Amino acid sequence: MDAIQIYCDLNFHWPGYWGLMNPQWNMCSKGRRQSPINVEPEKLLFDPHLQRIHLDKHKVSGTLHNTGQSLVFRVDKDTKQHVNISGGPLAYRYQFEEIYIHYGVENQQGGSEHHIHGYSFPAEIQFYGFNKQLYHNMSEAQHKSQGIVGISIMVQIGDIPNPELRIITSVFNRVTYKGASTPIKHISLKNMLPDTEHFMTYEGSTTHPGCWETTVWIILNKPIYITYHELYQLRKLMQGSKEAPKAPLGNNARPVQPLHQRTIRTNINFKNAQPRPGVIDDSRSQEKGLVNGSPPFSSGLPPPESVIETEVPPQLL
Repeated sequence: MDAIQIYCDLNFHWPGYWGLMNPQWNMCSKGRRQSPINVEPEKLLFDPHLQRIHLDKHKVSGTLHNTGQSLVFRVDKDTKQHVNISGGPLAYRYQFEEIYIHYGVENQQGGSEHHIHGYSFPAEIQFYGFNKQLYHNMSEAQHKSQGIVGISIMVQIGDIPNPELRIITSVFNRVTYKGASTPIKHISLKNMLPDTEHFMTYEGSTTHPGCWETTVWIILNKPIYITYHELYQLRKLMQGSKEAPKAPLGNNARPVQPLHQRTIRTNINFKNAQPRPGVIDDSRSQEKGLVNGSPPFSSGLPPPESVIETEVPPQLL
């Protein structure tokens, strides 16, 4: 391996260097519409015109890759029936292409890229799709206006994991080291989504190089769940080869970026919502949203038995 490759491998995990590593990645250091961000509930703008998000129901097959920088699922290139993403803030149809998984390696720290009121979840799953009505593929779309959609799904620890996520977690042991890959058949993206119609949305960028500011982000307002055992298996993945494993693959979240006066819209009508007083049993946390209910206080430790509801943020007009 030459010196340049070693330099790139070492610094890919330090996002502050991305803009210096490659001139084509200069948006990583100079862009003003970057992702991820911290969502402050009191600053959300209710938009009554936001529609429901739609994903096709049919299943897809693909390959899960340990790239040495990330854990990525990519749909098979010869797929005959692609999953389309539409609705929400989207003016076009987008074709699903890949999933990125971000997570932390220790209980005391979070792993999600997007934060909610300063809170980082144990993990975050991101669906990426490209604008199929304007562009031919992801490579073309990622450089172009309205080219990409990113759907952010927060992942919390729980006893009843998401069944579709379990299809992915069951093969983690096959992608322990860099360069490893394994096929995954017949996974339903729609069934991996949490049971909610509510979301937040903003204009941002990809969270990996070259940080292209062509992404419409949709952050769903409820998490899905992963067990401690599944998270433990995820944390065993490594950046390097079996002979030189380097460090764990986790802690692969880009730090939150400045908002720079961007608007974060939502279809959550806080004006009509009634705060639920008192204490909520966290075992029913599937019923609780990210921004209209307090997230658990720890990103990796067992959630408290109860969480006190915070006051619902006011609508911003």
